[in-house]
Amino acid sequence: MLIETNHIEGLLVIKPDVFEDQRGYFFESYNEEKFRQLGIDMKFLQDNESKSGKGVLRGLHFQVPPYEQGKLVRVIKGAVLDVAVDLRKSAPTYGQWASIELSEKNKWMYWIPAGFAHGFLTLEENTIFFYKCTQVYHKESERGIFWNDTDLRIQWGKDQPLISEKDKTAGKFRDFVSPF
Repeated sequence: MLIETNHIEGLLVIKPDVFEDQRGYFFESYNEEKFRQLGIDMKFLQDNESKSGKGVLRGLHFQVPPYEQGKLVRVIKGAVLDVAVDLRKSAPTYGQWASIELSEKNKWMYWIPAGFAHGFLTLEENTIFFYKCTQVYHKESERGIFWNDTDLRIQWGKDQPLISEKDKTAGKFRDFVSPF
């Protein structure tokens, strides 16, 4: 496994060792011991999967303490532009975002620790997105920031995405008081 960092501390791109031959491929998508060695020493409590058509945007979501979630995300089929926004008020990167393209072709995973808002835009039809969470879903703790917030200036692309009613009414970043 190869690990890459970016300008926001804590976010990790995990590139698994993929073994391919005439039969197909094999890779470990999760191995607790290896992940612990990489610094991701977390207990995962819930797995989620979604299927979306091209141009669907889900996010920016997070849960507040004590139900904050770390997420290990990957794409099983299709491709996404995956985005994480730093909500940790003590971090020098507070309010900054990072994005990565995850796809069934590259098989990369993205570790997003608690204290980040998360969202993704599907780039292909019938995209299947999978994520392991360090905390169970807790409706009363769920929050959101508007996907197209003018203060964040996330570069999603030029097309207007398909968004849920809940995500259309998410809060503004400037009104957000971080509990992280």
